[in-house]
Amino acid sequence: MSAYFRQFGTAYRFLAVATILLGVLYPLFMFGVGQAVASRQANGSIEQLNGQPAASMLIVQAVPEKDSRFFFPRPSAVKWDPTTSGASNLGPSDPALAKAESDARTAIAAREGVAESAVPLDAVTASASGLDPDISPAYAELQVPRVAKATGLSTAQVEQLVADATNNPVLSLLGQPAVNTTKLNLAVAALLR
Repeated sequence: MSAYFRQFGTAYRFLAVATILLGVLYPLFMFGVGQAVASRQANGSIEQLNGQPAASMLIVQAVPEKDSRFFFPRPSAVKWDPTTSGASNLGPSDPALAKAESDARTAIAAREGVAESAVPLDAVTASASGLDPDISPAYAELQVPRVAKATGLSTAQVEQLVADATNNPVLSLLGQPAVNTTKLNLAVAALLR
């Protein structure tokens, strides 16, 4: 029986040490490293507008369909609702997906005043989470004339906003350039005030 209590004591001490190390000290250490090294990212990458927190640069902000003053993000199966995240789960050979993409391509071409062949793929396909704020530079450039006309800003000003909101990967090794629509739309909103 004493061997049983000795093993129980050893297990209990190990549990207590592991809980303190892995459940308290390690999380506090990682929190401190995050705050010291990348404070903005560790706190949600919150962007300010007029001195107030406006949005996280990690989550897309929905744009009303009729609001021509802002850049539209990629389509979303969850209607850009951050409380729920997910894809449509339609496969590439599903006729419903092909129809949705075709309908979206037609609508975007009409909205932007271009041929359907000029609409980039990311304009008609959703990201896996449905909350991705990034679009391709081609999709952003497609929207520049409409945004410039609707806001009264010059095309050069809007193109500069797009350039400022474009994330370029390090040495083109870690992905492709992407335009953050949340950052871009906040910049447009700041100029409209």
